[in-house]
Amino acid sequence: MDLKQLEYFVRVAELGSFTRAAVSLDIAQPALSRQVRLLEVELHQSLLIRNGRGAVPTEAGKLLLAHGRGILHQVERAREELGRVRGSLAGRVAVGLPTSLARVLTVPLTRTFRAELPDATISISEGLSVGMQESLMSGRLDIAVIYNAQPTPETEVSPLLEEELLLVQRRPPEQPVDANPAPITLREVARLPLVIPSRPNAVRMQVESEMANIGLRPRIALEIDGVSAILDLVADGAGSAVLSRTAVSHSLRPDSYTVRNITEPLLRAKVSVAISSLRPATLTQQATLDILRRIVQQTLVAP
Repeated sequence: MDLKQLEYFVRVAELGSFTRAAVSLDIAQPALSRQVRLLEVELHQSLLIRNGRGAVPTEAGKLLLAHGRGILHQVERAREELGRVRGSLAGRVAVGLPTSLARVLTVPLTRTFRAELPDATISISEGLSVGMQESLMSGRLDIAVIYNAQPTPETEVSPLLEEELLLVQRRPPEQPVDANPAPITLREVARLPLVIPSRPNAVRMQVESEMANIGLRPRIALEIDGVSAILDLVADGAGSAVLSRTAVSHSLRPDSYTVRNITEPLLRAKVSVAISSLRPATLTQQATLDILRRIVQQTLVAP
């Protein structure tokens, strides 16, 4: 059984589509289909039911999928063990970060990873929490930092920190940079025009949920995905935003904004790290997870 063919089959089965799998694997779709078909011929089994909506594993395919994940994991572990003989871990780790934290974590995470795991490679991408959780299940990501993560049978979630969400507004020219504006209630926030991400952004969903609890809805001026774009629009006077202090303090022009604590109730977003429960973490992934936790503690939690 060819390992490359097995990897191709597993990716198609997990993504439910030859098209998505070809993009993920960076190969032409006809070549991918041919390799999976050769595997079926060798095993004398139909592994996938192909239809207009994608590809679904047959009973034989489900059985091979379970074995295939274990086989590919063992191969990766073998490569790591051989790397340890040389004195260091190897392999590739794909990490997903939310946009609001990517600016803060990417450089220290990459720097520490290179120093401690010189024979390994890291790939970092930004995304929405919902999308990154789906990428974990499909194998496109190994580790993801997620806001308000919802545990599923396919993912393991553990807490990293909690971030208070604040009202962000354009700072009036006459207001000192070090001013400490009075807090604002969530009921008052509901009356303000907000520049806010579109659903299913985790912060957007939390704001809507908390306002619904007091019988209100947000007044949305603009739906914009991307922290930098939201802050630019706030600075331009398009409205207010609800973001973490980290998002503002690490922006390009932090002095352009004033932040106010939101009360009644306080809004706190839970930041968690998630990994797939479908495939055990390799030693390199475990080491990367340890590095990520340290960087978060040093950068976001330490006083």
